[in-house]
Amino acid sequence: MPLDPQIKVVLDQIAALGLPPHYEVGAVQARANAASRPRAQGPEVASVENRSIAGPGGPVPIRVYKPAGPSTSSGRMEALPAIVWAHGGGMVIGTLETCDYICRKLCVNVGCVVVSVDYRLAPEHTFPAAPDDFYVATEWVADKADELGVDVERISVGGESAGANLAAAVTLMARDRGGPSLVHQTLVNPMLDTNFDTASYNENAEGYFLTRKTMMWYWEQYLGSSEGTKDPYAVPLQAKDVSGLPPALLIVGEFDPLRDETEAYGARLAAAGVATTCTRYDGGVHNFFNMPPTVDKATQAVAQMSDALKAAFKESAR
Repeated sequence: MPLDPQIKVVLDQIAALGLPPHYEVGAVQARANAASRPRAQGPEVASVENRSIAGPGGPVPIRVYKPAGPSTSSGRMEALPAIVWAHGGGMVIGTLETCDYICRKLCVNVGCVVVSVDYRLAPEHTFPAAPDDFYVATEWVADKADELGVDVERISVGGESAGANLAAAVTLMARDRGGPSLVHQTLVNPMLDTNFDTASYNENAEGYFLTRKTMMWYWEQYLGSSEGTKDPYAVPLQAKDVSGLPPALLIVGEFDPLRDETEAYGARLAAAGVATTCTRYDGGVHNFFNMPPTVDKATQAVAQMSDALKAAFKESAR
């Protein structure tokens, strides 16, 4: 399939900004450049609260989004399902603002609490800082479920790109450590492996928003070297056992360098008996789902994510 024409318009707008590749300017300037890009505006929600929780390396900023929820016969608000969300950015860039749009959309569409986590970034904080922060945040949501108005039996995790890596890692950590019981994982164009010679990397190395050189730089910043690692909490596709994990939705674009690792992980989950849906969006690129609602495929992807979460939460409530 050709590149989606609506997505091409957005890519042309980004190219017109004339921003250099992140690896040419370093982490600090890359963060500033990324923050200067225009972002889609999400819908209004009932409340948004910035908080800070204790983490393994110091305070971890979080943002809690709440929808207008139904009341019980006693007048108290009914406990709502929740998703703990991690932004993208290759473990190097990104903030709570990066994923504000999708957090608001999920909050409204699904009717769930969304807890967005501002985990520590590389190269200042290499692996395992980011997954450790995200795991602690997920534990915190479970521990504080009553305070948050959350149903502890209906907690999920999700993320985009690097954030999807963290969501996948935390499902492994929770399984291995007897941590929070998770009912679903949403992995959108996940960063899962350090193999840069797949067909999707070779086909889409340049020209489709995310490049191979940028991904190689991200991984080097995150791992602290170019040698890579087999630790599944850093590289989930390297996990020897992916059984016993929560049901998964994986979404990826046709022209995303991460397409093949996304689909490989989806196939592994399914083979291990995990209920899995893996969808490739023809004509899509990395992070296309975060594009404005004028991009039809972005709207479709967000609707698919929302429907999958609603179904998972409904199933868990039985």
